[in-house]
Amino acid sequence: MTQAVPNEVELHWTSGDPQAAAKVLRATAQSVMQRGHPELWPPETLTVDALAQDYPADGWEVLWRGEDPVGCFVLMDPDPVFWTEKPPGEAMYLHKLAVHPSAQGQGLNRVLLERAEELTRAAHRRWLRLDTDVTRPGLQAIYDGFGFQTVDRKAVMGFEVFRYEKEVGR
Repeated sequence: MTQAVPNEVELHWTSGDPQAAAKVLRATAQSVMQRGHPELWPPETLTVDALAQDYPADGWEVLWRGEDPVGCFVLMDPDPVFWTEKPPGEAMYLHKLAVHPSAQGQGLNRVLLERAEELTRAAHRRWLRLDTDVTRPGLQAIYDGFGFQTVDRKAVMGFEVFRYEKEVGR
């Protein structure tokens, strides 16, 4: 699928490419660390092998501009860490949403979220759910602006997160 963003740049998607996703995630983590959040995505957790321990390889979606991966996320169901009380089959759970630092500020976060919503509907799931660290007001504003509703605030693995959901299908 090819898609255009406001500046008319052609984009395309690949699925099941954890290596390209790891490239985007490492660059994004470096940027996040430089902004003072080193604990959020430690680089050692962003190798292909480390990601494979927590996320399904076929769940990765990578957004490309030409030969360069510029964004990614992973969808999974169930989510045994952040949404332990929810049964399988009712939602897709979004993790590791990232836009490469070279492509930030171009509206690609919306393109990524639209794709996640589209895939959630295609999987016949009612909800798209995610979480974000409470210290990330910029991400919270993105999710709020995209129509996600805050479910709660929860401590998970030593982090305080806001959990969000959006109804995308019935």
